[in-house]
Amino acid sequence: MSRANHERITGNHQQNEHLIRPRSVYNNESNESLQSLSLMMILKSTTRHIHIFTAEIRDSELVPSENVLTLDVDPDNEFIWATDSLQKVYQKFDELVESYSGADLTDYNLRRIGSDLEHLVRSMLQAGEISYNLNVRALNYSMGLPRVAE
Repeated sequence: MSRANHERITGNHQQNEHLIRPRSVYNNESNESLQSLSLMMILKSTTRHIHIFTAEIRDSELVPSENVLTLDVDPDNEFIWATDSLQKVYQKFDELVESYSGADLTDYNLRRIGSDLEHLVRSMLQAGEISYNLNVRALNYSMGLPRVAE
């Protein structure tokens, strides 16, 4: 995966909405292995709070792409996010994608990126950078019970 240009969808990540951010992260013209990727197939990595797709957003639909990875952070709105917290996740995503520069785009590589981002979300929760959204439809404390200061 070699780096190309970036696209952004900006907005506020609040309790009742989530942010999907497409990111162009590789250029298939320089990587022959991506030439065989079918345009009808979307590779994806989905964890509880991180979804990554080989697709771009057109008219509110995911469209398979050989040039764009789309990152969806906290699709169930389980957490309350500050802009700085989201930027931290996006920055880590950029770093992880850059670390795979030149590598084949595979399910395994996408899952590794997704898992690393999921661990980042957990560490942010434990550090108090994000908090559970108590107004979410199904409160389940998927990353452990909230901690109370002693």
